[in-house]
Amino acid sequence: MTDSFRIVSVQIGACRSFLKNGDPDRPWISAIEKNVVAGPVLTSELGLEGDEQADKVHHGGIDKAVLGYCESHYSFWEKEFSETKWGSGAFGENLTLSGMLESEVCIGDVFECQSANADGLRLQVSQPREPCWKLSQRWGLPKLAVRVQATRRTGWYMRVLHSGKVQAGQTLKLIQRPHPEFTVDVANNILFAKPRDAMADLRLAGCQSLSEAWKENLIRRSAKHVS
Repeated sequence: MTDSFRIVSVQIGACRSFLKNGDPDRPWISAIEKNVVAGPVLTSELGLEGDEQADKVHHGGIDKAVLGYCESHYSFWEKEFSETKWGSGAFGENLTLSGMLESEVCIGDVFECQSANADGLRLQVSQPREPCWKLSQRWGLPKLAVRVQATRRTGWYMRVLHSGKVQAGQTLKLIQRPHPEFTVDVANNILFAKPRDAMADLRLAGCQSLSEAWKENLIRRSAKHVS
């Protein structure tokens, strides 16, 4: 296992209108469509400069400032959905990454950008990405979000611990791992478990580095399960 990522590409996006199932009477707004940025991008507490979020309840914020996704997953999706042209940013990620997978990255992992012009950028993994209907709608593939969930090829969100600049070609080096027991895979397996495991929910909710939204959801779920 490696302990670093190479940043393959950096993406930002602006909010724009889409049509749900192609219906002009059912528009929806999203910034899921990202564009590759060639130069350095300032990255601070609320994310990358120039990157927007339409739904600020479910996207963005301190705990979900930066979305990362594994470049290697795209070869899998090319086989499963061969008529779709996949590439960096296709899943709405800010950072397309090479080097580590969901089974190797842990909640709470802190990565430092190893570059002279990064200005000390530090990112911390906060939660897995939960695929929603917008990803399926973006590509016109009704089963895509379900397949992302089922295969656990979700990617993950990161908070910004120290602002700096991010750019393609940089290396993100693992410098802290406070919760080795909670990989992104483990977190996904707990969230999507059927039947639900209330004790596992509570164990994960006790992870200090987990996003507040996930903590609240897991605690709420466990209470319903116990009752």
